[in-house]
Amino acid sequence: MTAPSSAAGRFGGIGRTDGPDRTDGADRTDGADRPRPLGPAYDPYTWKEIAHLLLNLPVAVFGFVYAVTALATGGALTLTVIGLPLLALALLGARQLGKLERARARKLLGMRVEEPTPLPLARSGGPVPRLWMALKDPVGWRTLLYDAVRLPWGILTFCTVLVSLFVLWPVLPYLARGLTNVDRAMVRGLLSPSDELERRIAELETDRGVVVDTAAADLRRIERDLHDGAQARLVNLAMGLGLAKEKLLEDPDAAAAMVDEAHGEVKLALQELRDLARGIHPAVLTDRGLDAALSSVASRCTVPVKVTADLPARPAEAIEGIAYFTVSELLQNVSKHSGARSASVDVWRSADRLLIQVQDDGRGGARLDGGSGMRGLAERLGAVDGLFVVDSPDGGPTVVTAELPWRDRKA
Repeated sequence: MTAPSSAAGRFGGIGRTDGPDRTDGADRTDGADRPRPLGPAYDPYTWKEIAHLLLNLPVAVFGFVYAVTALATGGALTLTVIGLPLLALALLGARQLGKLERARARKLLGMRVEEPTPLPLARSGGPVPRLWMALKDPVGWRTLLYDAVRLPWGILTFCTVLVSLFVLWPVLPYLARGLTNVDRAMVRGLLSPSDELERRIAELETDRGVVVDTAAADLRRIERDLHDGAQARLVNLAMGLGLAKEKLLEDPDAAAAMVDEAHGEVKLALQELRDLARGIHPAVLTDRGLDAALSSVASRCTVPVKVTADLPARPAEAIEGIAYFTVSELLQNVSKHSGARSASVDVWRSADRLLIQVQDDGRGGARLDGGSGMRGLAERLGAVDGLFVVDSPDGGPTVVTAELPWRDRKA
């Protein structure tokens, strides 16, 4: 089989945003914002710098009032029910102010400054984890600090440029360049995303919460299945055998019928326990690997499924298990919702990634936000640095591509 291309290549850049390109005439080397050498002329670039310095005062006044009000109100009310939520909202608002300031720096100062990673509030569980994530947001706090210290600087730059327009006209371009270089340093220091480590810490904290929630949900499901299924049957079996024991001497025929009924209950209980064990970790996956396990899942699908696996070795147990349950849930969706006549499953290794592609010729229309199933799969793969991409136009076909990091199985 010729393996399809890696989803990372086909869908490269998922979740990433590159800084906007400069639209003015400033020179650039290696993506850094390096202004061209300053000349004495008032060119468009110099006028942009002057405009930025004149706007510093109104922008700084608004930012200072916002920061002081947010900190004073939120701090004063922290002992009440509404204090922390108000402070969290203020930090989210500060993020938006920072976004406007970065846009102003790109437009007027010619800077290339990326946007910080958005807060993953939608994946943070209930209101308390969301509140805590907003309160410890370093981007919001740095923006409030930026707004708090900008007022004196805004007054200084506004007055300096205003006086220079009428008194120091010949040297104003040089003054503008020096003052805006300080602005650039402030933006880089307080409004630019910090290093990639901060991004990864936020992502890993969120992913850890997803893993914990998923594990808790799985434990609740297992407990419910045991309580409502095998446990209830075993209770009925014990009661039936007790009645059969009482009737053994006085009515052997009735006792034999009860024993026969109990035998049927034992068979059903065993089948339910096998199904439950398969849902936790199927024996065929442990014994024979992903190829055989996926063929077993495909045989239970209501539509014909072609399985192709091109794996030179077995991945780590955790990765193998995630791949198995991902395909299992996707094939359940094919059986229940797709209306497909056929489907296929392709699994292969590409460099250090395990690739999975599930296709069907059904009605399409599958969406990540269409239900908890697809979204749960995306979150589960994201927790281990995986990718999950759904391509399902109305009318079909549906192609779901998943990527997992390849980790070698321990000897």
